Amino acid sequence: MLINKTNLDTVFLGLSTAFHRAWETTPTQWDKLAMRVPSSTGREEYKWLSEFPRMREWVGDKTLRSLAAHDYTVRNRDFESTVEIDRNDIEDDSLGIYGPQAQMAGYSAKRFPDELIFDLLASGFGQKCYDGKSFFASDHPVGGKTASNKGTAALDTSTLSKAQASFGAARTALRKLVDEDGRPLGVMPGLLVVPPALDDTARAMMTVERLEDGKANIYRGAAEVLMSPHLTSDTAWFLLDVSRPVRPLLYQERKAPDFVQQTEMDSDSVFLRRKYRYGVECRGAAGYGLWQMAYGSTGE
Repeated sequence: MLINKTNLDTVFLGLSTAFHRAWETTPTQWDKLAMRVPSSTGREEYKWLSEFPRMREWVGDKTLRSLAAHDYTVRNRDFESTVEIDRNDIEDDSLGIYGPQAQMAGYSAKRFPDELIFDLLASGFGQKCYDGKSFFASDHPVGGKTASNKGTAALDTSTLSKAQASFGAARTALRKLVDEDGRPLGVMPGLLVVPPALDDTARAMMTVERLEDGKANIYRGAAEVLMSPHLTSDTAWFLLDVSRPVRPLLYQERKAPDFVQQTEMDSDSVFLRRKYRYGVECRGAAGYGLWQMAYGSTGE
C-alpha cells in the first residue's frame, strides 16, 4: 500500500469502525449501581449530597435548608490506551493483526467505567464520602446522632441460613435509616453485589424455595445478584438501593472515549521510528453518592 494521506485515512477509518463496533456491542455493569454525571470542568463539587430531599407539610413560612459545610470534590483524570503500527505493515498490507486490537480497545474502553466504579465500591471501607467519614462507616453523623452502613458479618458459604442471617441484618439496617428529623428514608435495597467467590451462595440464597432444614426461603427474590470480577476480596459484599435518581456511586464523565490518531509525516514517531499511533483517550472519574443507599460488609 502506498503511504499517503488518503490511504492513512482509510486505515484509520477501518480501525475506528472496528473500535466502535466492539464498543456498541459490549455490555457493562457499572450503570446498575452508579449514575452518570456530565462534567464540564476539571472537577465537580457535590455539596448537594449533604441534603436528602424530602417533602413536608407547608404550614407558615417555608423551611429553608442550607447546604452543610461539606466539601466533596471529584477531580477528573486522564486515561488512554495506545497502539503503534509499523509503516512496513501498512506498506505490505499486513493490517489484519491490528483489527482485533482495535476491537479490544473498544471493548476495554466500554468496560473501563466498570473498573473505576467497582474499585471505588471495594475501597469504601477506607475512602471518605461527603460527610468526611468512610463511605462504609459505623458513625455517619445524622441529626446529632450516628448511623451505620457497615458490617463485618460473612455471607457464609457453608449454609444458606447463615448467609441469610447476614443479608437480613444488612437489609434491616438500611431500611431503618432516618433523616436528620428522624423520619424514615424509605430505603429499599434490592441489589446484592458480590465477588466471584460468593456468587453461587448469593444466587442460591435468592432462588431456592427451601433452606437446608426444609424451612421456606423468605428471601427468595428479595434482591438481584450482581457479580463483578473487579471485586478482589473473597469475603466483602454489598447491598444497595438503586431505585432512585441519586445512586450510591457516580461516574463523572468529562470526555467520552475518543478514537484518535497520530499519523503526520513530520511527527517524531513517524519520522524517526516509522511508527503510526492509534488509540483511545477519555477523561472522567468515579465518586461516592449517598452512603444511605449502600451497605458494605467486610465479611470478616
